Amino acid sequence: MARVNNSILVVDDDQAHRGMLRTMLRSWGYDVEEASDGDEAVVLVREKSFSVVLTDVRMARMNGINALRGILEYNPALPVVLMTAYSSVETAVEALRLGAYDYLVKPLDFDNLKHTLHQAIEHSRLSVENRELRRQLSHTASMSGIIGRSKAIARMQEIMSTVAPTEATVLISGESGTGKELVARALHALSSRADKPFITVNCAALAENLLESELFGHEKGSFTGAERRREGRFAQAHGGTLFLDEVGEMPLSIQAKLLRALQQGEVQRVGSDTQLMVDVRVLAATNRDLRLEVAQKRFREDLFFRLNVISVDVPPLRERAEDVPLLAAHFLEEFASRNRKAVRGFSAQALDTMLRYSWPGNVRELENAVERAVILCHGDLITGRELPSMLSSEAQVEERPADPDASLAGLPLDEVERRAIEETLRLAGDNKSEAARRLGITRATLHNKLRKYGME
Repeated sequence: MARVNNSILVVDDDQAHRGMLRTMLRSWGYDVEEASDGDEAVVLVREKSFSVVLTDVRMARMNGINALRGILEYNPALPVVLMTAYSSVETAVEALRLGAYDYLVKPLDFDNLKHTLHQAIEHSRLSVENRELRRQLSHTASMSGIIGRSKAIARMQEIMSTVAPTEATVLISGESGTGKELVARALHALSSRADKPFITVNCAALAENLLESELFGHEKGSFTGAERRREGRFAQAHGGTLFLDEVGEMPLSIQAKLLRALQQGEVQRVGSDTQLMVDVRVLAATNRDLRLEVAQKRFREDLFFRLNVISVDVPPLRERAEDVPLLAAHFLEEFASRNRKAVRGFSAQALDTMLRYSWPGNVRELENAVERAVILCHGDLITGRELPSMLSSEAQVEERPADPDASLAGLPLDEVERRAIEETLRLAGDNKSEAARRLGITRATLHNKLRKYGME
């Protein structure tokens, strides 16, 4: 994962103030570069890499606002913190609208400065990590949407690349929610049949008589409700690929007819004596252990061997945890766009929570969790608060229903204010600018109150 440096660019035309900041920041462990005016700062940002820019607003040649515009035009993700006098607070607020990360009022509160710089560098780190995830995503989504760079996925993709161009029947095994249909679609897309139909049948979704008709078709009047002749899925897939999902659920009587279709390349409509030749490649998927099903006489052994010419095992998500951030980034981008939300990534806490969870529902469960988080998110980063409660004990505590007997009556005003700030921050997804707006106070005032109540 890409890393953020620890370098701060200090921009101030007051040499004495700039020197004081240099000494202070270096004592905190930061590397410091200096610029005596805004135009010099814009040039330096283009030449060197910084994690934060700390700039005065009032300067002789190019003021902090114009410098902000030039810096963000070159690098919109670089946090810029402005220093301003009380008389220029309105200018600083305008700077926030232009994209500044924060502003500090002179004379500087050094505790507030230290906290703000720490938060800005964390902001930079998250931006870099989420950019890196998107970059990896673009490199790993080439096999028809299969996302992952883990060894387990690499092994699976190697087998797929070898098998896809052949005519071999493939049995795809894996737990529910691992993406077996996605693997089948990728095999079809990489085959010589890619421009021909890809037809799917869910063998668990239909009763026995309906499944037979679905697969092989039927003649008019062959059973009640058969008002016209119907082509089956085999005929529809002629020249292409037929995907049999949940093949382990198929009744034994249909298994025998499927075996004939695979061996002879011909099918017979229900109610017809005519055999129809079909050219179909069959891919099948199951979340069952078909060897055990064979041993217990619930699945035909000869059909198992005919389907299992090549086997592809799709690993569960818990065995490829390193793919969770990539998959989460993919789903976030998809659902943020679909729901018109300006969510750009995950907090470190949220990523850590997702990495520690075992995902019994696999990729499908992760997809649902990210969709929920995107919808609930009020800020630009998903935090642990928006993730489903079962993902972490902390989330379970946070999402527990409030005590109906709890009341603010009789509490000290300071406690009422503290609770109001805490709840507003939660609803704003820890976005302090948004929380300050909802509370009707400035961000600087919010910072002061957070320090007052020990909530930083």
